[in-house]
Amino acid sequence: MPTTASFKIMNITGHKNQLKKEILVRIIKSFFSDNFEENIRLIPFDMRPKGMEVPYRCCIYKERAIIKDRAIAGLGFPIEDDDDTISLRTYAQKALERKDIDGKNLTVLQAACKGCLTNRIFVTDLCQGCVDRPCLSACKFGAISIRNGKSVIDETKCKKCKMCIAACSYKAIVKITVPCEEACVVGAIKKDETGFASIDYSKCIYCGKCIAACPFGAVHEMSQIIDILKAMKDKKEKKIIALIAPAIAGQFNANIYQIKTALMEIGFDDVLEVAEGADITAFNEAAEFADRMERNEKFMTSSCCAGYRQLIKKHLPEIKPFISDTQTPLYYTAELAKKKFKNSVTIFISPCVAKRAECYENENVDFVMNFEELDAFFTAKEIDPGKCGETKFDKESSKHGRNFGIIGGVTGAIKAALNSSTDVTSYVVNGLNKDTIGKLKSFASAGESDDSFNMVEVMFCPGGCIGGSATITDQKTAKKSIDALVEKSKEFELS
Repeated sequence: MPTTASFKIMNITGHKNQLKKEILVRIIKSFFSDNFEENIRLIPFDMRPKGMEVPYRCCIYKERAIIKDRAIAGLGFPIEDDDDTISLRTYAQKALERKDIDGKNLTVLQAACKGCLTNRIFVTDLCQGCVDRPCLSACKFGAISIRNGKSVIDETKCKKCKMCIAACSYKAIVKITVPCEEACVVGAIKKDETGFASIDYSKCIYCGKCIAACPFGAVHEMSQIIDILKAMKDKKEKKIIALIAPAIAGQFNANIYQIKTALMEIGFDDVLEVAEGADITAFNEAAEFADRMERNEKFMTSSCCAGYRQLIKKHLPEIKPFISDTQTPLYYTAELAKKKFKNSVTIFISPCVAKRAECYENENVDFVMNFEELDAFFTAKEIDPGKCGETKFDKESSKHGRNFGIIGGVTGAIKAALNSSTDVTSYVVNGLNKDTIGKLKSFASAGESDDSFNMVEVMFCPGGCIGGSATITDQKTAKKSIDALVEKSKEFELS
């Protein structure tokens, strides 16, 4: 295995993402080596050899400990269950022997977690001790006092209303936030009694916002890459089928047909576009929408976003009567795959953490690989999708199905499927946050949208699926690539 000095990770930005990718690449390469368990054990030592300058932590031993934890997550295990005495070699053996997948999806690496300060309002050294004391006047809770001519905040009295921040002319008062807590819209991740982040899985909707927000990369998906590699190695009579999300068309420097070729080069027997299922979703949802409007229902919301569905299940039951009963594009595509390939292993390739939760509930989907993992797979196998030839799909998806991964794409597909037979006035929720969740609650309580919309499209990630936490390309570039594919694709076959 190569050392860090000679190991290059290309086409990915951000140090934490580079680390994650390098570890995944090493895991994949180790699987194809003569001694999988030993090469896995050596990953921390190969990445941080003796005498190497330590890039991030206090010492080489801390660095190795964190790399070990990242490798454990890469092998598909929760860090919370590790007792430090189990070697990576043992985890590698367990990964090979594993039969069942842990359904929690996420794990927190406490060794990597910085133990951020608690959320609080804080007076910085920029305080000028001004005569007017606007912060003192602005605070309605008596939390601010003056000591040695400077403002001081009593945390036991502070209600975090931020009125003092607005009042300070010098911008000397700031809100200190814990990034993962701030990003989570449902309060599922918080610092526990040890001072480190932990996830409450009864609240977690697997949106992945905490993964993207943590600057230390302390929140990880638990990868199924070993399970996928085992399925490819042991397939015998089974076909290994990739189900690719529409957003994949914008992720690699290659067109969709080159990506299909690259996937088959790494071991897949065939590739189906989930855009094919999106076409089915669009027609079914359009028919359902028309039926609801005929029954004088006030509005209907889309149903394809996995994060939104988890939100409704755990936190927003009042909107449930308004969500479409139509199944997701993945549901229909997986169903098609199992009918076409009677004895097969289906692997969904996704930009989305929440889709893992959906897949656990779908017997037609066996495993999930995210875009980051696929990128690592291509790197490990030295395959450049942009240099591959083109392989066509047995069935070409429509431009509308291929546009599902971009905000507004679902509504556009429904309108096209209705073919002007029913008026659609849409309200698009471009990213779920506390404000947009509040808006949905108000729609539900009123039984209608206050702006008289009859179709509400909901995407958890701003921009749509191209904004998912496991994407590897910026949204502008991704959208440009998908727009080019959509432009060349066919209309719906309305017959």
